[in-house]
Amino acid sequence: MIPERLEFLVAPELPPAQLADVFTKAGHQIFLVGGSVRDAFLERSANDFDFDFATDARPERIAELLEGWADVVYTVGATFGTVAARKDDRTVEVTTFRREVYRDDSRKPRVTFSDDIETDLGRRDFTVNAIALSLMEMDPVDPHGGLADLAHGVLRTPLDPSISFSDDPLRMLRLFRFQATLGFEPDPAALEAVRSMSDRLGIVSAERIRDELSKLIVAPEPARALSGVVSTGLAKYFLPELPALAMEQDPNQRHKDVLAHTFAVVEKASPDLTLRLAALFHDIGKPDTRQFGADGVSFHHHEVVGARMTRRRMKELRYPRHIIDDVAQLVFLHLRPHTLKMGWTDSAVRRYVRDAGHLLPLLNELVRCDVTTANARRERAIQSGIDELEARIEELEEKEELARLRAPIDGHQVMAYLGIGPGPGIGDIMGLMLERRIDQGPFSPSEAYQMAREWAIARNLPDPGPPPDEEE
Repeated sequence: MIPERLEFLVAPELPPAQLADVFTKAGHQIFLVGGSVRDAFLERSANDFDFDFATDARPERIAELLEGWADVVYTVGATFGTVAARKDDRTVEVTTFRREVYRDDSRKPRVTFSDDIETDLGRRDFTVNAIALSLMEMDPVDPHGGLADLAHGVLRTPLDPSISFSDDPLRMLRLFRFQATLGFEPDPAALEAVRSMSDRLGIVSAERIRDELSKLIVAPEPARALSGVVSTGLAKYFLPELPALAMEQDPNQRHKDVLAHTFAVVEKASPDLTLRLAALFHDIGKPDTRQFGADGVSFHHHEVVGARMTRRRMKELRYPRHIIDDVAQLVFLHLRPHTLKMGWTDSAVRRYVRDAGHLLPLLNELVRCDVTTANARRERAIQSGIDELEARIEELEEKEELARLRAPIDGHQVMAYLGIGPGPGIGDIMGLMLERRIDQGPFSPSEAYQMAREWAIARNLPDPGPPPDEEE
């Protein structure tokens, strides 16, 4: 009898029931494996599932069988035993039973195929992901106690952790990603293995590390997982700036624990990748800028240093350029609201909006999340300042369209009026017009042409004559 929690998996409109029919009729075994099995036992929504299957069929045969079922078949992963397919609005992956091992100096796994599901399950990362379901009987295949570990919320490797982590060192980081995602506790033996062999992460490509970090950082509970990444020594092999935040506390010049503060900010932030990365990096410039003085400890310009460090680290992790730019800009700007303690003038609001650009909502949230003080009165004061800022932005937006801060005429109009071609001078005059727009608010095209005329005359260029508006 099929357990009630698994009944949805045999629905005829879902891939498990359909592929069970296709593969068994062709004389092959097929099992549902991986996260979809784990999540089915955790009674999570099937709408969120990525269906992964394991079979004794070899990749060429898998492709043949899927051709008759799917709308489109992808064989790019066939070298590693995986064939993907898309039918209707769902993508599935079907993989030959396999085993894989990293050589000591290799960044890519060496894959060999096996003929039984038990061997395949033994090569998986954690026992909670090493449960298979036979698609005909819907019986679980659980040779490593994954169901018990699901019940107890434990992350344990199917084999000895030194073997599992040696087979694929990325699993050490994945251990903490699943801690953040599932809220499970890593097994002590797994943690000890990470501590003793964390240097093995060095053979894993930056792209694979980046993808695991991204999944961890947007998970529901990243703080404790990040703490584990640091405490086991794993972070120093891909994010050394993070453990550096655990600065020694000076007994005479007290300052907050920057590392613990960083974890708190990350967890407070909404699970947006750009925002969470900015929260992770926002204070990494502090160790290099810390100074002690009569008024206590200071970190002058740590946002400038931090933005530069952020760019360098994210480039090494192979993040896309647009994400690097956005995260670095958020790090650079995260102190800006705190510098305006005397209130927000119109020009200050305009400049803040201009500099933040499309990042404005994320920047405001980052600034709010950066408040982790236990002093309730100080927290209220800071949050009140952000409230005032957002109110001023809304007020000016209604009057001035702040999202479109620009001069009233463009560079082509200036060149036509002055009779000059492109060059640094056009950038100069357009910059002056934008600064006026920010400092004084909107002004007319006629006034802009007059600015261009005065700029030209001051540089001994021919007088272009009255602005166009004055000639009409």
